[in-house]
Amino acid sequence: MSSCSGGSCSSSSGEGNAKIAMQDQLITMTLERIRYKLFVMSGKGGVGKSSVSVNIAAALAARGFKVGLMDVDIHGPSVPRLLGLTGQLEPDRGSLVKPKKYNDNLHVVSMESLLLDPDQAVLWRGPMKTSAIRQFISDVQWGDLDFLVVDSPPGTGDEPMTVLKLIPEALAVVVTTPQEVSLADVRKAINFLQYAQANILGVVENMSGLACPHCGQSIDLFKKGGGKALAEQYGLEFLGAIPLDPTTVVAGDLGTPVVLMEGDCPAKTALLELGERVAAAAQTSLEAASTVHR
Repeated sequence: MSSCSGGSCSSSSGEGNAKIAMQDQLITMTLERIRYKLFVMSGKGGVGKSSVSVNIAAALAARGFKVGLMDVDIHGPSVPRLLGLTGQLEPDRGSLVKPKKYNDNLHVVSMESLLLDPDQAVLWRGPMKTSAIRQFISDVQWGDLDFLVVDSPPGTGDEPMTVLKLIPEALAVVVTTPQEVSLADVRKAINFLQYAQANILGVVENMSGLACPHCGQSIDLFKKGGGKALAEQYGLEFLGAIPLDPTTVVAGDLGTPVVLMEGDCPAKTALLELGERVAAAAQTSLEAASTVHR
């Protein structure tokens, strides 16, 4: 059934394999310069996973760590908007590009930074998404990092599978909300991580009660404690509970992480504490210790 003549097909195939092998080497070299890789995921959408990713990254950067934030949500990237970043990625030396700079310690790559129109829909299937994620690592000048935070789309599709294949040493942070409809999907996500033999750093419960802006009391709007109970059920570390807080909405619209907002608020306090726990958990993780190269 082949229409190729001579050795053209085998030659083309060999060239493609050589390119993939070279890219694999670049990916390995890039990841060797990153101390800890955090993989933030959720079982379902709408749980505030990207907000948690952005604030973990910003909190770590505020502590003086060098942090990269890689948004692999190909179809619905939101990280640049949460950080107030606009424009496309700029070329660096050779075929490399520079990540978008938020501040001296935090740099970002997202699909949105590759689009001429940020409102443009990305109509890609699995192989193209996999190729893009590979390039987010191999073709970006990340440099030496203490943490790479990977914000993944919800569910257990192409993007999470690609990340775990490329970064098997990644430490997964699973985000849920307290109600059962979210917890049911998170159980599937944990099952996926176990099947993939991934390292699970812990569970975060987002939207854990509403912090009343008037009296400061907590209202159990979406219940409370479901994430902690789930972590205990699976023998996982519970990394923290983040309350619903009107400041979070203001921060998102301003393009400023809650942890960097002026003044104190319940969400800021909880997210700063989460950053501390994530850093401590990563630094004491046996899985991370066995793969740190520098």
